Amino acid sequence: MPRTARRFFCLALAAVLSALCVPCDAAPSVSAAAYVLMDADSGRVLLSRRESDELSIASTTKIMTALTALRMSRLTDAVTVKREHLKEGSSMYLEEGETLTMEELLYGLMLPSGNDAAECIADYCGGDGGTAAFVRRMNENAAALGMTHTAFANPSGLDAEGHHSCALDMARLMAYAMDDPTFAQIVSARTVKVGVRTMKNHNKLLGAVEGCIGGKTGYTGAAGRTLVTCAERDGLRLVAVTLHDGSDWDDHRALYDYGFSHYRAETAVRRGETYAVCAVQGGSAGAVPLTATESFTCALTEGEALTVQVDAPETLNAPLSAGQRLGTLRVLLDGAELASVPLAAPYAVPAPVKQPTISERLRTMFGTRR
Repeated sequence: MPRTARRFFCLALAAVLSALCVPCDAAPSVSAAAYVLMDADSGRVLLSRRESDELSIASTTKIMTALTALRMSRLTDAVTVKREHLKEGSSMYLEEGETLTMEELLYGLMLPSGNDAAECIADYCGGDGGTAAFVRRMNENAAALGMTHTAFANPSGLDAEGHHSCALDMARLMAYAMDDPTFAQIVSARTVKVGVRTMKNHNKLLGAVEGCIGGKTGYTGAAGRTLVTCAERDGLRLVAVTLHDGSDWDDHRALYDYGFSHYRAETAVRRGETYAVCAVQGGSAGAVPLTATESFTCALTEGEALTVQVDAPETLNAPLSAGQRLGTLRVLLDGAELASVPLAAPYAVPAPVKQPTISERLRTMFGTRR
C-alpha cells in the first residue's frame, strides 16, 4: 500500500498507540517543554512529554503551508510577488513584481523559511479569497488528519492569537507529509539555486545525523525554538518533534539514537499476500483467496511481538468483484488492537453463464410457432 494512503489509516490509531508508549530507563533527557518521538509508519509514540499541550509552533507551521499548496496548485504555476507579500522575519528575499514558479517558492518556504514565500503562496492559492481562504484550507486539512489540538491563523507561523499546535499533532503531520514525494524532495535538499539566489536549508541535521531525510525549523519570541525532523534507518522511519527547546539539535540526535537502538520495524501484514481462502458457492471458481489491501508495519522493542487474527467467512456466494472487501485482519500487540486491515478478493469470480435449453435455442432460431 502506498505510504500516503496508509497514513490516513494509521493516524486513526494514534490514541491507541500513544497508550502503548513504552518507558525505558535508557530514555534520553530532553530539555524541550514538549516533545514526541513517533514511529512514522504506525503512529506509535515511543517517547513523549506533554505531547498534547497546545503551544506556539513558529515556522514549523510551514509544513502544513507546503502540503496545502501542493494540493491547491501545480509546481509550474507562475506566481507574481506583490508588495503585501513582503513580510517581517525570515525571508527568501522576494522583490515586488518578480515572477517565480510555485516550486521555487516552496523551496524558499522550506529551506530559508521565507515568510514572504508563505504569504505569496497563500495569496495565490487562496484565489479570490486570498490568504484567509488558504488558512481555512490549512485548518480543514488539519482536521482531516485528526490534529485536534491545532489551529492556524496564518501561513508563516508568526505569533498570532489562536495559532497553536502540539507535539503529537506535529508528529502526525510530518509523518503524513513525508509520504508526499515532492514535499520529501524539497525538505531533503541542503541547498538550491533560484535565479541569483542560493538558499541553504536551516535544518542542520541533514548530513549530520545518520538517516535524517527532512525537517523544518522554527523560532519566534513566543514559541522559542521549535524543530520537526524525520529520519530513517533499516526500514524504520521515525519523526521527532521538540517545542520550546533551546537544545533542539542535541535533543533530536539523542531521540534518534534512542529510537533506532531500542526499536526495529516489524511488518505484520503485507499488501497482496493471501491470509485466507474461502469456498465460493455458485461461482465459476470453487474458492477464492483473500489478500491484504494494505501493509502494516510497527516499531517494536525487545520482547514485543505482533499477532494477526483473521476474520473472514468460510463460504461466499458468487458473483464476487475484484477488490471487494470480504474480511478483516486484526493486528494485536499485548492484546490491544493496533490495526484493522481489509481483506479482499484479488480477482472477480462471476456466476457461471446459464446455458440455454434445447427448447430455448430452438425458439431463438425459429421463433415461437403460433
